[in-house]
Amino acid sequence: MNIINAIPTYIMTAVISTVFYFALKQSQSFIHAKVIHAKTATSRAAWSCAAQLADDAVASLVGKDMAGHEKFHQATDIVQQALQKQGIKNIDLNAIETLVQSAYEKSSLTPTVDPTLQQAQPTKTAAIPAGQATAIDPMKEDK
Repeated sequence: MNIINAIPTYIMTAVISTVFYFALKQSQSFIHAKVIHAKTATSRAAWSCAAQLADDAVASLVGKDMAGHEKFHQATDIVQQALQKQGIKNIDLNAIETLVQSAYEKSSLTPTVDPTLQQAQPTKTAAIPAGQATAIDPMKEDK
């Protein structure tokens, strides 16, 4: 009779243990997903910080009387040192150089020069007195 009374207790213990096991496995995958999300958010913040630092470094060096490659190396050093001061150590030098190059290309302060085009000699333009220039007719075709 004692064994018959113990069967519901054993069944209840087995069910509770099984539920606890599956709940633990589900919570592990949930926690793992949260950790990956946190790492992604941290990485995104680090990259945006590095991009902003590169933009600021490029803007600060625009007016300097230095060669372009010197400005590039100095901007790279500025970004690298600022990232280290912020505690961001997982961005390598090639990535920083890419960010600085991207900042130079995006900046409206730096001139864009196409090395394949030859610079034309400045030509003297004819001065037309104010109010006497002919208007451009968009309906008329130029031939």
